[in-house]
Amino acid sequence: MTPRRGQTSAIALVVTGLACQEVGASLAVLLFPQVGPLGMVMLRLAFSAIVLLLIARPSVRGHSRAGWTAVVAFGLVLAVMNGLFYLALQRLPLGVTVTIEVLGPLVLSIVAARRASAWVWAAVAFAGVLALGGGGWDRLDPLGVLFALGAAASWAFYILASARVGREFPRLDGLALAMTVGALVSLPFGIASAGSALLRPEILALGAAVAVLSSTIPYAFELIALRRLAASAFAILMSLAPATAALAGWLLLGQTLAWLEILGIGLVIVASIGAVRSSQRAAREAAEPIG
Repeated sequence: MTPRRGQTSAIALVVTGLACQEVGASLAVLLFPQVGPLGMVMLRLAFSAIVLLLIARPSVRGHSRAGWTAVVAFGLVLAVMNGLFYLALQRLPLGVTVTIEVLGPLVLSIVAARRASAWVWAAVAFAGVLALGGGGWDRLDPLGVLFALGAAASWAFYILASARVGREFPRLDGLALAMTVGALVSLPFGIASAGSALLRPEILALGAAVAVLSSTIPYAFELIALRRLAASAFAILMSLAPATAALAGWLLLGQTLAWLEILGIGLVIVASIGAVRSSQRAAREAAEPIG
C-alpha cells in the first residue's frame, strides 16, 4: 500500500469510527426510556470491559501501587465522564452536547500550547458557545449544559489519566482494568436506574451494541489509523466530532438545530483545529536547539 493510499484509508477509519460513536450515542438516547442514562452508562462500561478483558487478558500481578492508583483514578474518570455525558444527552441535542464536551480537550490544548496566539482560539471557542444559545437559551436545558460542561472537564482529566496509565501498563492492559473499575463503580447506579429492564435480553443486546459502536470499534479504528496517520492530522480529524454528532442527531433522532447553533458548532470546530496547530508549533519550537 502506497503512503497516500495508507493515509486515505486511515482517514476513512477515523471518520468511520466517529460515525460509529455517534450512532452508538443515538442508540443510547433511544434506550433512555427503558434503562435511563445511568443504566446506559453501566451497560456500555460493562460490555466494553468484557470485550477489552477478552482481548487484552491483562495480568493483575507485578504492578506497582502507583500503577493501581492510576488505574483506579482512570476508572473513576471513565465512569464520571460517561455518566455526565449521558445525563447531558437526556436534556440536550446530541450535536450541542458533543460540542460542549469538546471544550475540555480544547482548553487543555490551549493551556499546553503556552502561546499568546492560542488564546485567539479560546475566544473563537467562547464565541461558538455563545452562538449555541443563539437559537434561544430556552432551548438549552441549564442542567443539561452543566452536565455537558462536567463531561468536558472529565474529558480533559481522561486525557491526563489515560497518558499516566499508558506509561504504567503495556498494550491495552491498563485500559481494560480501568474500564472494569468504571463498570463496577457504575453498577449500583445502573441497577437502580434500569431495574428489571436489565433482565430483558433485547435490552442487554442493544446495550452491547452501544458498547461496541461507541467504544470497541472507534478505539480499534483509531489505533490502526494512528499507525498510518500523523498525530496532528488525527487530532484535527477528531475535532470534527461535533459536526458528526449534529448530523447523527438530525438523521437518527430528528434533532434540528437553529442556524446560530450550527454556526456555534462550526466555530468550536475551527477553534479546535486552530488550538491543535498552535500546540504543534509550540512543541516544534520547544524541540528546536537554542542558538
